[in-house]
Amino acid sequence: MRTFTIIWLGQLVSTIGSYMTEFAITIWAWELTGSATALALVGFFSQLPRIPITLFAGIIVDRFNRKRLMILGDTVAALSTIAILLLYLTDNLQIWHLYLTSAANGSFGQIQQLAYSTSIAMIVPPQHYTRASSMGSMVHYGSAIFAPAFAGSLYPVVGLLGILLIDLTTFTVAIATLVTIYIPQPPRPDSQQVPDTLAFGFRYIWNHQGLRALLVTTALFWFAHDLGGAVYEPMILARTDGSAQVLGSIAASAGIGGVTGAVIVSIWGGPKRRIDGMLLGFIGAGLSKTIFGLGRTTLVWIPAQFCSSLNFPLLASAETAIWMAKVVPEMQGRVFAANALILQIVSAIAAFIAGPLADRVFEPAMSPGGKLVTILGGIFGSDFGAGMAVLYVITAIGLLLVGCGGFTYRELQEIEDIEPNRNPDT
Repeated sequence: MRTFTIIWLGQLVSTIGSYMTEFAITIWAWELTGSATALALVGFFSQLPRIPITLFAGIIVDRFNRKRLMILGDTVAALSTIAILLLYLTDNLQIWHLYLTSAANGSFGQIQQLAYSTSIAMIVPPQHYTRASSMGSMVHYGSAIFAPAFAGSLYPVVGLLGILLIDLTTFTVAIATLVTIYIPQPPRPDSQQVPDTLAFGFRYIWNHQGLRALLVTTALFWFAHDLGGAVYEPMILARTDGSAQVLGSIAASAGIGGVTGAVIVSIWGGPKRRIDGMLLGFIGAGLSKTIFGLGRTTLVWIPAQFCSSLNFPLLASAETAIWMAKVVPEMQGRVFAANALILQIVSAIAAFIAGPLADRVFEPAMSPGGKLVTILGGIFGSDFGAGMAVLYVITAIGLLLVGCGGFTYRELQEIEDIEPNRNPDT
């Protein structure tokens, strides 16, 4: 676990810097546009290039040095931050520049993430897969605690310029930790024995009922999750008159909940039946997000967000551990890429439709005189952000239904019994 821990620490520092920049940029973009669509499109352009990249990412990760690919991802992210910094210094920064840098980060970040996830099986003993995955969750949630607090307190003093410079420093730390460690490489696949076709990963998944069921279930979950997630920040900003302090406190509560969940899973090691842990996490997230969407103040938002994030280390680590246990290491790049491609398409669709649904359908319907306000106004109100709250609750209920439905999905319940297979056609 020593090598993994070094990588983990470097990524934690880097992610804190990146989240500080994202937080500051979100406030800047909302003040500029006041539009849910504009913010959602940042996520859309981050996801869009991941789709074609993922078609080749599996083959790239299986054939090239994974450590160097991770360094490349951090380097491109640092260059994107430099580009934003220069545009800001010259008073030329516009919202469409964020779309471009998000696209660049999404492209190389997909390869970096795949290289990272497939390296875990090479540097972590199998009995620690769930623990390593939960530590990975701590990178996200730990950053979510500190980044909003740091950014919120430093922004008035150092401005966007200072935040961007801090972000660049953290990238240096991440790259330095990668340079100093050794990551074993799996045997390169023999093209005569394992066809290097883009269809390999899909055939592998499709011909294993359990993995196919897992992909369908997680795709439904993440579609609903990302559709709601795309309107989360504009919903809070709309209902609090653009308060960065409220948004930061909610983000911090998410981080605390996530870290708490990750620590619990790291100590516990996860349930014996990983699929049950994943589905229970789906249900817990759905219930918490439903309460969050119904709330209108921090007295509801903060504890609900804490409880929501508490579930994600469990569901994410359980899902990741299943994939790592059921796919042999030398094929993980292409199989994981096939899984990631479907999820990227689903996420991009969700991000693309979320903004227009919020701005053109639900917000007008929940404004005074709207079609839904007479039915739902007593629950959600009729002020700016009420329509986004309705959309958010609908997606949260979707998460709950996916989790409950998973317990009745026979092929999904039987996934624990299948063995890793080296032949994609059987």
